[in-house]
Amino acid sequence: MPRKAARLIGVSLLGLAGVLIVVATAGLGFRAYREHLAAETLAIRSPNGVQEGEFVDIGGIKQWIQIRGEDRDNPVLLFVHGGPGGSTLPISSGWRPWEKHFTVVQWDQRGAGRTYGAAGDALAPTMTLERMTQDGVELAEYLRTHLHKDRIILVGHSWGSFLGIHIVKQRPDLFAAYVGTGQVVGRVTFEKQFEITIAHLQDLAQSAGNSEALAELAPIIARPLINPQNRLVADKWSKALRLPSIESVQLAGPIPPPFMPDFSLLDWYNWRKGMAFSAKFLRGREGPMFKRDVASLGLAFPIPVIFIEGDADYNTPGGPAEQLFNQITAPHKEFVWVRGGSHFIPFDRPDQFLAELVTRVRPFAQD
Repeated sequence: MPRKAARLIGVSLLGLAGVLIVVATAGLGFRAYREHLAAETLAIRSPNGVQEGEFVDIGGIKQWIQIRGEDRDNPVLLFVHGGPGGSTLPISSGWRPWEKHFTVVQWDQRGAGRTYGAAGDALAPTMTLERMTQDGVELAEYLRTHLHKDRIILVGHSWGSFLGIHIVKQRPDLFAAYVGTGQVVGRVTFEKQFEITIAHLQDLAQSAGNSEALAELAPIIARPLINPQNRLVADKWSKALRLPSIESVQLAGPIPPPFMPDFSLLDWYNWRKGMAFSAKFLRGREGPMFKRDVASLGLAFPIPVIFIEGDADYNTPGGPAEQLFNQITAPHKEFVWVRGGSHFIPFDRPDQFLAELVTRVRPFAQD
């Protein structure tokens, strides 16, 4: 290559690198500006308020919690996130109104978010339902002392509802009430999910006039068992027929997730890594949600139990949860259907979810 041409290429590459640096710097500057505005929007300014984020020693490791509320005298609400591994920190700006009525605690569980970032893959041997249940108990004990409350409310979502029931069954004395949403019962939840998925795919195939899809789905429709072969067929046609993804949820709240304050690019990296890491141990046919059943813990609950379920939740359908609910006994229990509600009611309908919490749950936690 002639020297002149090589020199021109070198100059061009340097120029391109300079442009990329400028664009990246501008992008980071814009993100920092948006985060600053978001921090102002979400700031707790009340004199008796609380706004904390810290690592706490739980289960022999450092686990991250966030505590926010406008009045320390309010009941404490511990939100146990789903996923598994799905820390709710970056997607919860819609909960700002909750903080007028509750002191809201978010917890990056073992293997999730900042907790995963602090410990990494070394957590692998400890990623069990039993260990994480004990984590939840230890966290509740810490919160009770730290926030000076005798009992707290536990809200479990999706995987967090499965874990949450195990936590409250182990130490009901720590809790004022249990709230399940997107409630996972066990294998039957996912069998019903698969049945609904196949029915949706059949409807999409019929609308598209796709005879090949209808032919491949027909034997599964007749007997919608979850097995590797049927799962491959479902995955194939979910993509081909563009079945809406669970990730298509429209989050509510004033702050888009990329601009949540105090949530860095490294935090996003650990959030995604934690999701994948947790899934290896806690999801699928060999995971505890598929191999265990919450009914085996016993159907008697010594605390109030409230299920808030969306009738359009196709990820964890509410039917199995309602069947479980009808069998349990508790000093108080309520089952609430949210019409048109999806799997993500706390996130896409946070105001409606809050109204249910204030009306049906908060009175049980009044000191």
